[in-house]
Amino acid sequence: MALVDPVPGAPAAVADCGDERVLVVADYHAGIEVGLRYERGVELRSDADGRRGRLLTLVGRTDPDRVVVLGDLVHRIGDPGTGEHDEVVALVDALDDRNLPLTLVPGNHDGGVADAYGDRIDVTDSGGWRRGDVGFVHGHTWPDRSVLGARTICMGHEHPQVRLEDEVGGGRTEKAWLRGSLLIGPFADELGVAPEALAWTDVAPELVVFPAFNDRSGGTWVNVEGQDFLAPFLPEGLDGADAYLLDGTRLGAYRRI
Repeated sequence: MALVDPVPGAPAAVADCGDERVLVVADYHAGIEVGLRYERGVELRSDADGRRGRLLTLVGRTDPDRVVVLGDLVHRIGDPGTGEHDEVVALVDALDDRNLPLTLVPGNHDGGVADAYGDRIDVTDSGGWRRGDVGFVHGHTWPDRSVLGARTICMGHEHPQVRLEDEVGGGRTEKAWLRGSLLIGPFADELGVAPEALAWTDVAPELVVFPAFNDRSGGTWVNVEGQDFLAPFLPEGLDGADAYLLDGTRLGAYRRI
């Protein structure tokens, strides 16, 4: 049985961490509507209630012991503004009502979260967090060595999507999962150690790249030429990967879709 199983039809997964059953999502981007207004002049009604409702529905479906966000809990880089603050407080209040701790593996947008909510959210080191045989990273930095010893590593940051076209030229974009094994070389080089010094010389960890939880955060079309990965260790650190739709459909190697 896989240590990390996607929730059918949702950009979320359940991780078996041994002593805990964890609901995992990536790239929540609370307050994104405020950011879009300042960044692009786009006016959108806040979907804060919708995002919180979708997450709480997943909590009800999966009955976890903990919720983990793989980075970018908030959208605007730096101190969370009013839009982000109100949304995060409402989310944490709702999880507290269910006696569910929230752990954030900080991403590149989360610079002010530890100071603003550190008494209510467990904020890990930016290099990642490991619980049992599962590692958690955002993906904007190289993972800590301890995380690389996990059997499965969960990652956000990329917002992977696939561009699908039909026979008459029509197309659509779908959120996607990526799953594949890591290659030891780039990580050994980054750490400055011999490959055999890493804990996974026999069996490489599986990397699970999560689709973004936020429906308004855009993404990278992984099957379109010219679309680059954001993580410093991709694609060089990945020994190929298959793409999957949210409904579980396996599309095959992402480069060949």
